Amino acid sequence: MRVASGQRSVVSKTIGDKFVMKFILFCVLTSFLLTAAPFAHAQQPTKVPRIGYLAPTDAASDSTRSEGIRLALRELGYKEGDNINTEYRYSEGKVDRLPALTAELVGLKVDLIIVAAGDPWIRAAKSATKTIPIVMTGQGSDPVAAGFVDSLARPGANVTGLTTLNRELGGKRLEIFKEGVAKVARVAVLYDPALRPSVIEVKEILPVAARALRLTMQPWEVRDAGAFEKVFAALTKARPDGLYPAGGPLMRSHGKRIADFAIKSRLPSMYTNREYVDAGGLMSYGADLTDSYRRVAYYVDRILKGTKPADLPVEQPTKFELVINLKTAKQIGVTIDPNVLARADRVIK
Repeated sequence: MRVASGQRSVVSKTIGDKFVMKFILFCVLTSFLLTAAPFAHAQQPTKVPRIGYLAPTDAASDSTRSEGIRLALRELGYKEGDNINTEYRYSEGKVDRLPALTAELVGLKVDLIIVAAGDPWIRAAKSATKTIPIVMTGQGSDPVAAGFVDSLARPGANVTGLTTLNRELGGKRLEIFKEGVAKVARVAVLYDPALRPSVIEVKEILPVAARALRLTMQPWEVRDAGAFEKVFAALTKARPDGLYPAGGPLMRSHGKRIADFAIKSRLPSMYTNREYVDAGGLMSYGADLTDSYRRVAYYVDRILKGTKPADLPVEQPTKFELVINLKTAKQIGVTIDPNVLARADRVIK
């Protein structure tokens, strides 16, 4: 069958129009897909890492440390409420609250847990989870001896972080204390008998250094907040030459109270870290806290970027600081040895 030339023209035009329409439709769809794909991708919510933070005291007492870690994280690009969120839990000195607090953090499915406390808190976190990474801030005892890690070089499980040698520095503190305040001969040591690291320091570490320095140690147990007044009254009668709080959550949460008593009693005092000196204590010697906060932030950063805790060796401190409060020295009528004063990393005037 033959098609007239006019008919052929109509057929060709019809076929051409259909082709053009299909081509236009193809271009429109392609353009839409190319435009919508990035938009759809951009609309996908970005997961904001969630950190659990477990502390032994309350928010006010722990503010220096928590704020220090927050600022250290900010240096690495983490802004609270923007690309990181932190869930804070405080046990307020009550060890029996630890199972519930750690269970809360695990239930929130946090990406890691910072334990800003000693052995009972680290142990509670470790018991609560075998998978969520746990970062120690250095307040515990030897993590290998405590069973938290297999070794410092190879932690082996989900726990890593810092060990600050806090208890092991007890002898060095007594040495600096004796050199700085020559009249010190009898030192009253406050400690919480419920804390095994404190007991080891008071019973094993300090006596060895005291004998070498010809100091007499007078241990005083402080089991709870209510015991301070009784112990302070007894110390007023005993009249020691110096005061040494052995650290721990109980001492930390009552640091200002202890410093005030020492000033009122005109009693030279030596502490485990600078927070006590900021509160009015005379002297402290320990790991550089600012550097420790930066190292905690380093661990958080590495873990959030995918490194396993087992592959991050536990670090010991490399920076230490001696802090002296000359304002307090003047209040209690004590002159600090010039040689010790010259070695101070920070002096409060």
